[in-house]
Amino acid sequence: MTMDVVEIQKIIPHRYPFLLLDRVTDIVKNETLVGFKNVTIGDNVFQGHFPGHPIYPGVMILEGMAQAGGILAFKSMDDMTEEEAAKKVVYFMSIDNAKFRAPVKPGDRLEYRISVIKRKGSIWVLDGKAFVDDNLVSQAELKAMIVDK
Repeated sequence: MTMDVVEIQKIIPHRYPFLLLDRVTDIVKNETLVGFKNVTIGDNVFQGHFPGHPIYPGVMILEGMAQAGGILAFKSMDDMTEEEAAKKVVYFMSIDNAKFRAPVKPGDRLEYRISVIKRKGSIWVLDGKAFVDDNLVSQAELKAMIVDK
């Protein structure tokens, strides 16, 4: 299952400049999601991070993982209609063991690989990894809850 940015925006509330997921290329419900963000020099964060030496901020990588995890959680809930989903939002409860292994620069394609560690009701624990050219650049464990808006 693939999703373009228009379909992504039907599920999560984020919009430019804070929508950090361009496409989802694969989803296995209750298991995994693969998606990506094309990092460009036009991204607003590069105005100040860092002039003359642009590095994509680690916090933005983590937020992109979180957005991808939110898509996985919503798409895994078979019993939820599109109308019901529109009344819900994913809140992240914690981000643990975050690591940054290599810098991400303009021109990179940041690939998110999210997998479910466990789910209990509306609470999800996810393993998030970010890659550039199949090299691990960041990882974290994410905990989230789906709640009413």
